[in-house]
Amino acid sequence: MMALYCPRPATGALLGGRCGGRGGNGGIVVASTARATPPPAKMEEGRLDRPRWSGETPLSRLVGALISFKPLYSVMKLASRQVIISTAEKSNIPWRDMAREILESDVHKEFERIRDPSVVYPDYYLNPFHAYDDGNLSWLAAAEAEAATMSIAKRAIPEASTVEEANKIVRGNWLTAIEQHHLKYSGNCEINDILDVGCSVGVSTRFLAERFPSAKATGLDLSPYFVAVAEYKEKKIKRKNPIRWVHANGEATGLPSKSFDLVTLAYVCHECPARAIIGLVEEAFRLLRPGGTIALTDNSPKSKVLQELSPVLFTLLKSTEPFLDEYYLLDLEETMREAGFVNVNTILTDPRHRTVTATVPL
Repeated sequence: MMALYCPRPATGALLGGRCGGRGGNGGIVVASTARATPPPAKMEEGRLDRPRWSGETPLSRLVGALISFKPLYSVMKLASRQVIISTAEKSNIPWRDMAREILESDVHKEFERIRDPSVVYPDYYLNPFHAYDDGNLSWLAAAEAEAATMSIAKRAIPEASTVEEANKIVRGNWLTAIEQHHLKYSGNCEINDILDVGCSVGVSTRFLAERFPSAKATGLDLSPYFVAVAEYKEKKIKRKNPIRWVHANGEATGLPSKSFDLVTLAYVCHECPARAIIGLVEEAFRLLRPGGTIALTDNSPKSKVLQELSPVLFTLLKSTEPFLDEYYLLDLEETMREAGFVNVNTILTDPRHRTVTATVPL
């Protein structure tokens, strides 16, 4: 069993010219910006390759049968939503106030500007999930997304005294894993162009922009509601390189090949069927320059915390996540290798989540 501790967040940012070029000191330039170090949190892998409630186990089939009974599913969905909101508010996340602020704003003006009417939504994306009948294609889902993201961090690091501290650990470890992988395998290719696929309302994209301030960051999502909220929030922030927001399908972005040095997907894959995950990985390979890095962070099949969820919690979880089984059964590392990536590495970056990084061959 492998035991890991949350690493100290790196104190630098990758700056400079194009991949293959040189920065001011002849390579990857590291800025000496100090960051607060969160307290370490011990992380352990579970005993199994994936949670016992996933796949074709008797327990999984029983949960699936319960979910397929529509009257019961409706009750489970409502219960799941109440658990999520109450858990967030117990952690001092003002869920309802945050949602109200968005719903009562003029964010709809951003929606009209940023929505691409030519986008075709895949069939799986039109399914209800996360306890929303319209999935991610609704204002309510977009208004509640940031509070839900904050709640994820607090659940991952329950011993953190504040949500902000939990975020520093979860996001800091993720960013450090990206930096360390790119430094080791990119061949001095510098991070100048970042694409955050499935950016939601832009939380992960903003963390990337802050860690790599000299890079141009793009956030892309299939929900125009989410991207509109991201744009609305970004307009309140002053930064050297404003984030660009794109409404598009991550499997077929329409963006130029070999135009990015880093492609990230944060908490995206568990919401997708296997065929979509494969499509996302293949599109990321097309978009990355030689030496570029892909980084996917999401639920870890080997997380001891997830493997030991109570029957009530995993039943509620599966009732709002229709593709969890496909995610846990897919060999993500092998999928990345089959797409052409090399140097595939997986690390448990917090007790619930893994970060999988890989490189486009030079």
